[in-house]
Amino acid sequence: MTTSWPKGFPGLGTASDDFADLLSAATGGRLTVTVHGAGEIAPGLKAMDAVADGTADLYHSADYYYLGKSKALAFFATVPFGMTPEEYATWIRNDGGQQLWDEISAEFGIKPFSCGNTGGQSGGWFNKEINSLDDLKGLNIRMPGLGGDVMRRLGANAVTLAGGEIAPALQAGTIDATEWVGPWNDYAFGLHKLATYYYLAGFHEPALSLSLGVNKRLYDDMSPADQALIATCAAAADARSYTDYLANNGAFLDRIVSEGVEIRSFPEDVWEGLGRASREIFEENAASDETFAKTYSSYRESMAKTASWLEQSDRVFLEQRNRLFDI
Repeated sequence: MTTSWPKGFPGLGTASDDFADLLSAATGGRLTVTVHGAGEIAPGLKAMDAVADGTADLYHSADYYYLGKSKALAFFATVPFGMTPEEYATWIRNDGGQQLWDEISAEFGIKPFSCGNTGGQSGGWFNKEINSLDDLKGLNIRMPGLGGDVMRRLGANAVTLAGGEIAPALQAGTIDATEWVGPWNDYAFGLHKLATYYYLAGFHEPALSLSLGVNKRLYDDMSPADQALIATCAAAADARSYTDYLANNGAFLDRIVSEGVEIRSFPEDVWEGLGRASREIFEENAASDETFAKTYSSYRESMAKTASWLEQSDRVFLEQRNRLFDI
């Protein structure tokens, strides 16, 4: 397995390790996976290519790194103002998301699975405050996927860097700001030592789904039992990953605050601008790309249905629980 992360990196790297361990245990060692960090077999942003051409058998990555192949792959990682982890899982498992993902990925010789989720990600690290949309103009920021497209629409210079390249770029001044994941992963890279302001809620990645991609020729040659084992182990690693993030982000946010970082929230006019630009990006891509339009329609339909229920159930309950029990 080739991955987009430093080997053993908290959360991202350990999700790939979890999958490998689960598959070995489930098969009594008959099927084993050797996990390689970014750069060992292929660069972090070329993991899908390495599996498609047979250099590696599997990859663990985020499919929004591969929008040059299909813009629609963004939906199988995360998109601005998109789904929460629960909503995403519902779309993939119940509302046709997996079938669309299979169709798109098959064009590149890949059989995909969800295999990790970070939950909501932080807005990012900045060395100046963002008080208005004007503060985004000319900003050199690391932000992949459609979130990067939104930033470019608002005048920022958004670039895509693999995880291991972020801290050196920020330290050297090549970038002025960066998003990565959230407190647990951001602390591991030492980003709290390289930027003054930490913006918490982000618009761009409400639930980053990590992908396990299997070389389709290899997968199709497997027995139905082994195919089911891969699917089951990926699902188990997916569930473990999300709870790992929930368990660790709060504690590491406390560490970040204790070390003097200033916590900020984007002002309302910035949120409004990000929302407008995001809608424009979605509509323009849908108008020019049939696959994107089909995927976006399915995604929106599922999200609307799920959000309607969650608005009336979970949101009201959480507000009352947290108020009444001082949480």
